[in-house]
Amino acid sequence: MHFYANERVALFIDGANLYATSKALGFDIDYKRLLSLFRQKSQLVRALYYTALAEDQEYSSIRPLIDWLDYNGYSMVTKPTKEFTDASGRRKIKGNMDIELAVDAMRLSETLDHIVLFSGDGDFRSLIAALQQKGKRASVVSTLQTQPPMVADELRRQADQFIDLADLENLICRDQSARAERPVRAYAARSSASTTPQYGRDSGPYQDSNDDLPEEV
Repeated sequence: MHFYANERVALFIDGANLYATSKALGFDIDYKRLLSLFRQKSQLVRALYYTALAEDQEYSSIRPLIDWLDYNGYSMVTKPTKEFTDASGRRKIKGNMDIELAVDAMRLSETLDHIVLFSGDGDFRSLIAALQQKGKRASVVSTLQTQPPMVADELRRQADQFIDLADLENLICRDQSARAERPVRAYAARSSASTTPQYGRDSGPYQDSNDDLPEEV
């Protein structure tokens, strides 16, 4: 990936999408290493992490992760999830943060040179195009190394730079000792790479440099 040492950069992280992408690739992200990587490459102004929370639950498995990120260099942007029943009577949880991310990116772009979007959602193509029209560089971080790819083709082509998350594994992987050669993984049956995974799954604590962080859900 290519960055200029003097350019002002901000990371905009679609939490659910990044979680799904890293899991599809078979590794967990060390968020300390992620921040350190971009601080080494540029003048990192801010790292914003977007996720929805099920506030009606007594305990949310993602809450410790949110609190840890908030105290360790990330700006957290959250909102409550919404529950609804689809036409077939199945209970669904909705937690889309696209609007919040897009509004923040446009608002903060006045003080930035380079926007890095961690998402493969094709809906963000218009955001990338609008940022480019303002004279900003825009990079997209996702992956082509799954079947189907986690990044929408129109988003990847619109970006000034596409960074495959698989190529960053050695630099941001949470547990280096557990890495091994992996076959290309099939992404679970979803209509597109932008599908948001379900919330509310219990997960065990991390055992690594991120202390006791739970997984994003």
